[in-house]
Amino acid sequence: MSALPNPKTKDEQAARASAIQRRRLTDHAARAVVTFGGSGIVLCILAILVFISLEVYPLWKGAKAELVGRYNLVLPQRTPIVTTDRTVGDSNTSESSESQLTTINGSAVGSEFPILALGVEEYKKIGYIVTSTGRIDFISLKDGNTLEQVLIEGLDSRQVTSAKGSLDNRKFTLGTSDGYVLPVQINFKVSFNDNDERVIDPEVVAGELIQVDTFPITHVAFEAPNEGTKAVAAVTSDGRLIFLSELTTRSLLGEEKKEQFKHDLTSQLNGNTVTAMALDGFPDNLYVGTKAGKIFHWDMRDKANPKLNDIIDATKNPGTAITALGFLIGDRSLIVVDEAGDTSTWFLVRDEESPGAKRLEKIHELASHQAPVTAIAASARDKGFLSADSKGNIILQYATSERKLLEIPGQSIPIKALVFAPKANGALAVDEKGTLYDWEIDNPHPETNWKALFGKVWYEGYDKPEYVWQSTGGTDDFEPKFSLTPLAYGTLKGTFYALLFAIPLAILGAICVSQFMHPSLKNTIKPIIEIMAALPSVVLGFLAGLWMAPLVEKIVPAFSMMPLVLTIMTLISVFLWRLVPKSIRGKFKEGTEFLLLIPVFFLGVQICLWLNGPVEALLLGGDYKAWLLNTLGLQFDQRNSLVVGFAMGFAVIPIIFTISEDSLSNVPKHLTSGSLALGATRWQTAIRVVLPTAAAGIFSAVMIGFGRAVGETMIVLMATGNTPVMDWSIFNGFRALSANIAVEIPEAPHGGTLYRILFLAALLLFLMTFILNTVAELVRIRLRKKYGQL
Repeated sequence: MSALPNPKTKDEQAARASAIQRRRLTDHAARAVVTFGGSGIVLCILAILVFISLEVYPLWKGAKAELVGRYNLVLPQRTPIVTTDRTVGDSNTSESSESQLTTINGSAVGSEFPILALGVEEYKKIGYIVTSTGRIDFISLKDGNTLEQVLIEGLDSRQVTSAKGSLDNRKFTLGTSDGYVLPVQINFKVSFNDNDERVIDPEVVAGELIQVDTFPITHVAFEAPNEGTKAVAAVTSDGRLIFLSELTTRSLLGEEKKEQFKHDLTSQLNGNTVTAMALDGFPDNLYVGTKAGKIFHWDMRDKANPKLNDIIDATKNPGTAITALGFLIGDRSLIVVDEAGDTSTWFLVRDEESPGAKRLEKIHELASHQAPVTAIAASARDKGFLSADSKGNIILQYATSERKLLEIPGQSIPIKALVFAPKANGALAVDEKGTLYDWEIDNPHPETNWKALFGKVWYEGYDKPEYVWQSTGGTDDFEPKFSLTPLAYGTLKGTFYALLFAIPLAILGAICVSQFMHPSLKNTIKPIIEIMAALPSVVLGFLAGLWMAPLVEKIVPAFSMMPLVLTIMTLISVFLWRLVPKSIRGKFKEGTEFLLLIPVFFLGVQICLWLNGPVEALLLGGDYKAWLLNTLGLQFDQRNSLVVGFAMGFAVIPIIFTISEDSLSNVPKHLTSGSLALGATRWQTAIRVVLPTAAAGIFSAVMIGFGRAVGETMIVLMATGNTPVMDWSIFNGFRALSANIAVEIPEAPHGGTLYRILFLAALLLFLMTFILNTVAELVRIRLRKKYGQL
C-alpha cells in the first residue's frame, strides 16, 4: 500500500516555489530598473552632447548673400527739382519728380555713370547716390523707383569731382572743381503712419564751404570730431597734397579763439602720384597711398607742425599702385588694397627702436582678388569689410580672424561704388554702367575660426600676437577677443595646483588610515573626512576669497617655510619618540601614536608665523612683493593660484582619500600577511606590496579628483581674480572654462557669437574630461590585470 503525500511537505514546496518566483520577479524588476536608469543616464549625456553641438555648429557656417534687387540707373533728362521735405512712400508723388530718374530692367545704359558715392539707410529700404552734378538721388530698394532728387545747397553751379563717405553712411565730404570742400550730412526721420507702417523722410543738410585751393580736388577727407576741431586733407588735380585745419578754443572767461593752419605737404611726397588717401577720425594720422605702392604716414596731432613719420613699401611687388585706403570701425586699422588685388590691414604699434614712437605695421594678410581692387566698404558693426574689383567680384572678409567669409561673383564690369549696410545685413554696389545691385547678407558669426579661438591673434592696440579673452568693451568699435586658449590654460593651471596640494595629502593619509591607524580611530576619522565632500563649493569659495586670500597675503613667507619646518619637526619628533622607553610607549595603543604629532604640527605653524616678519625683513628686503617683482619678475595678486590650490584641494581631498583608502583596505590579507611573515616591516609592506596592488583604485581616485577639479566653478570664480592670463606663477590668478561660462552667460545675447562660444567652451570641457577619463579607465584596467592575479 503506497504512502499518502505529506500535506506539510506540499505546502513547504509551494511556499518555496512562490518565494523563488517572487525573488525572480524582484531580480527582473531590479535589473530592468538598473538597466533603464543606466540607459537613461547614457541617453541624457548623449542628449546634452547633441544639444551643445547643435548650439556650437552655427559658428562654423559661412556667410550667405542673396541678390534681392538689380536696377539700371539712367541719367536725368531734365534739371532736378530741389525737394527736401517729401515723405518717402507717399503715393501722391508728382509725375514730374518721377521723370527725373527712372530704372530700366534689361539693357545697360551709358558706359560711364557719374556716381561718386553710394549710401543706404539702416533699415535698408532706401539707397542713395551722390553724382558729379551735385545731386543726391534717393532710390527705393523695393522696386528701384526714384523717390526723391535733391540738389545740394551751397554748390551752386560747381561740379563735384570727388567724394568720401563715412562709416555710418550718413556723412559725405565733397570736393569741387574749383578747390572747395563741402561736408554733407544725410538724416532720416522715421515715423509710423496710421497703418503702423514705417515712413522714412530723408533730409540733406549741407555744411559750410571750405576753400582749400583753386584747382579741382581729386581726393578729399574731412573730419570734425568735436565742435572745436576741423581738419581737411585734399589732393588737387595738379598732384598737390594740402592739409587744412581749424582749432577753436574757449577760455575760462568765455572768450573764443580760432586758429587756422594750412600746410602744403607736396614736397614730402618726393614726386609720387597720390592714388588714395585716408584721414582718421581723431584726426591724428593722415595716410596717403601712391602709384608706386608706397604709404606716406603723417602724424597730425600737432596741427601747427605735421610730421612725416613713415614711408612704407606697402605692396608685395614694388611699383604696384595702391588703389584705395580706408579704416575699419574705430579708425585704428587701415585697409590697404592695390592694383594686384592684394588686401591687407595695418595699424600703429610701438616702435622698440624709438621709445615713445609708433610705426605702421602690416598686421593681417587677407584673401586677394584676381583683379585690381576698385572699392572698399567697412562694416559699422564689426571688423569686417567688403572689397570689389574691376571684374565686379565682391569679397566679404573679417580682418581680426583673417577669415574670408563670402565671395560674390561679378559680371566682368568694374564696381565703381560700394557700401556696407549700417547693420551689416546687406550691401549695395554700382558698376561703371550704372547698374545698382542690392544684396541681403546673413553673416551672424564672422569673428570665429580656429585661429581666432585657439591661436595667437594680433589685436588692435597690442604690440604682438597674443592669446586674449575679452568678450566685451566700453565702445561700439570694440574688437572682440575670443581666444579659448587662456581659459583652457587657466583650467589646467588651477587643477594642477589643486592636485599638487591634494594628491600627496590624500594618498598618504589613506595609507596612514588603512595600514597604520588603530581601527577605533579609523572608524571615526574616515567618516569625518568623507563628510568634508558634502561641503558646498560656494562656501569654500566664499571663505577662500574673503578670508583666506587676505590672510595668506600677510604671511606668504611663513607659508613658504611651513613644508620645510613641519617636515623637520616631524622627523625630530619621530626620532625622539624612538628614544622614549618602551614602558612608556607601551601605554599607547598601536596606531594612535600619530596623535602626538598634533601639538607638534601647531607648534611648527606657530614658529613659522613668528619667523614671518624677521625672514621677510632679513632675506626679502622687508617687502616680499617687491622682492618677487624685482628679483623673480613675479607679480603678486591677492587672489591667486596659491589660494585656489588650498581651497580646491580641500574639496578634492575627500574624494581621492575615500577611494584610495577603500582600494588599500581591500588588498587581500594574505599578501600583507605573507610580506610580514617574510620579515618586511609594516612600512615596507605598505609601500612595496599594498600600494602597487591598489594602484588601479588609487589611479581611479586621482582621475575622479582631477575631473572634480577641472569642473569646479564656484571656488575658482570667487577665489581668483578671474583674469585670463597665461602664466604658471602660483602668485597669479587665472580664469577657468567653467568659471568663464558662469560669469559670461548671463550677459550673452541668445544666439549671438559669445553665447555660442560659451557652449563651445562647455563642449571643450566635456571632451577634455571625457578623453581623460577614458584614458584613465584604460590605464586602470591594465593595472587591475597586472596586479589582479596576486
